Amino acid sequence: MDCALNFKPGQIVSLECGDACLHSEVIQVVEARQICWVRPLMLVVSASGKDLSAEYTLSDLRDGADLLWPLSLFREAFDTEVISLLTELHSLDADKKDGAIASRQLRDFVDRVWEAFPSAFH
Repeated sequence: MDCALNFKPGQIVSLECGDACLHSEVIQVVEARQICWVRPLMLVVSASGKDLSAEYTLSDLRDGADLLWPLSLFREAFDTEVISLLTELHSLDADKKDGAIASRQLRDFVDRVWEAFPSAFH
């Protein structure tokens, strides 16, 4: 993606895989290697398949691990899709935050992306 080269630190990017969408903050773009260092913010999983605007589950990944992934996997996030989610993310109750569950959800998403896009990692 040519637009991926225009990613800037602090920008929100998205990666969709099946019924889930990972929204992350760009930390750094390494153009020479065509990779992007991102800090996951949240994972949105649709309860009804691919329609992420319907009922969904929001997981807070801000305390999780960073990722170094191919630029080609990401797209620029739209303000209209993330502003309400960021508001919801910041208002999550402490009871709804579970680091172990969030870590497992991120790991499961990573596995799904590896399986879905194996050529991107070679």
